[in-house]
Amino acid sequence: MENGVSVRVNFGRPMPLFPLATVAVLPQQVVPLHIFEPRYRQMIDHTLDGPGQIAMAVYDPRARTAGSSAPAKIRRAVCVTQISQHEKLSGGRYNVMVQGICRAVITKETPADEQTLYRSAILEPIGLDEPDSEELSGIRETIENTLRRPALSKLIGVRPVLDFFNDDRIPTPALLELVTFSMVHDAELRYRLLAEGDIEARSQILLSELGALAKLLTLADRQAREPWPKGCSWN
Repeated sequence: MENGVSVRVNFGRPMPLFPLATVAVLPQQVVPLHIFEPRYRQMIDHTLDGPGQIAMAVYDPRARTAGSSAPAKIRRAVCVTQISQHEKLSGGRYNVMVQGICRAVITKETPADEQTLYRSAILEPIGLDEPDSEELSGIRETIENTLRRPALSKLIGVRPVLDFFNDDRIPTPALLELVTFSMVHDAELRYRLLAEGDIEARSQILLSELGALAKLLTLADRQAREPWPKGCSWN
C-alpha cells in the first residue's frame, strides 16, 4: 500500500468476489469504482463493516451459455484489493477507490443465497516470494532499456513511467505492475499477467509484448516517412 502502510489479509476466511468482464485492477494499482447493483451495494456494506477487502475477479468468457440461468463462471485468478476511500450516495450506491494488494487464486467458491446476494471465496495467495536482489536488478534494467528504445520512449504514456525507474525507493515488482497497467490493454494478456505469480515469467511476458509494440511502431513510422504510391495511402 501507499505511504509504506502494510496490509494484513486473512486468507483463512471467505472474501467477497466482485467479478467484471476484464481485469480491472492489478497489485499497486488504484482504481475508482461505481457500485450500483443491489448485490454489490450489500457487498460494500458488509465489507466496510470488516477489513475492507474485496477480490476483484474476472468472468470466464469461454464458459458463457446463452439463456442459462446458472451464475456466470469466474476465472481462477483474482486481485485482492483494499477499499481506501468510499462515498455513500443516494439509493445506497457507492463510489469507492480500491487499491490492489496481491494476486491470489480461488480454491473454493461460495455461491450467493437469499441472505448474502454476492459470491465469496476462499483464496490462496500467489507471487509473494521475490527473487534475489541481483535477479530483480536485472529485470528492472531490462524493462527500462526496452522502454527507452526510440519507438517506445516517445510515447506519451512511457515518459512518466520512465521517471519512476530513476527512483531507487520504488521496488522492482511495483515498477513491473506500473508498466503492465500503463502499457498492456489486451484483456487476455492482462489476465495472463494477473494469473502469473512468478515475477520472472511476468517480465518475459511483458518484454514480449513491449517488443511486439516497438516493432509495430517502427514499421508504422517507416511507412509514414515513405512516399505513398500515386492514388494510394498506407491506410
